[in-house]
Amino acid sequence: MNNKNRIVGSVVMAAVVLTSTSFRPVYKPVERKDVIVAAWERAKAYTKEYLEAATEEVYSFKPTPEMRSFGEQMHHLAVDNYKITNAAVVGVTSPAKFRDLEKETLKTKEEITKAVLDSYDFVIATIKGLDEARLGNSVKMFNKWDTTVEDGLNKAFEHQTHHRGQTTVYLRLKGIKPPQEKLF
Repeated sequence: MNNKNRIVGSVVMAAVVLTSTSFRPVYKPVERKDVIVAAWERAKAYTKEYLEAATEEVYSFKPTPEMRSFGEQMHHLAVDNYKITNAAVVGVTSPAKFRDLEKETLKTKEEITKAVLDSYDFVIATIKGLDEARLGNSVKMFNKWDTTVEDGLNKAFEHQTHHRGQTTVYLRLKGIKPPQEKLF
């Protein structure tokens, strides 16, 4: 065997050894539901920053008469966190106070903040309690739309993002800088 063949052979052997699985770091697979929970925890923290940034006056502020107030937007977000999650995850037990929350007229910053954060806690606890395999289960949401549990939870996430995003304008119109975006 000539010198060139020995060098090529050594390089090939080194490549095989270095790329073998025994030399690769072992990564624990991340469950999809853990990713979903992390996104909801981030959304809760982000929404809490909005709730804290708004003054008591902002909670009753409506940019136009036909629009919801800041407080009403956040109240709606809370109610629908429960509603959409209940529709997506069949068999989940919603707290008794959920139905009361839907009918209540929350006025103060403290009342609305508590209701909103409690709704996030409910969604997060529901997802944590799910078996990973259930995410792909079919569900008919609101007896109308066929989807999966995971997609239903994504719809709930999209809804809360939409309403929190709308409140950015409320803060800006009152001269308050909205919280910094939290993508990660």
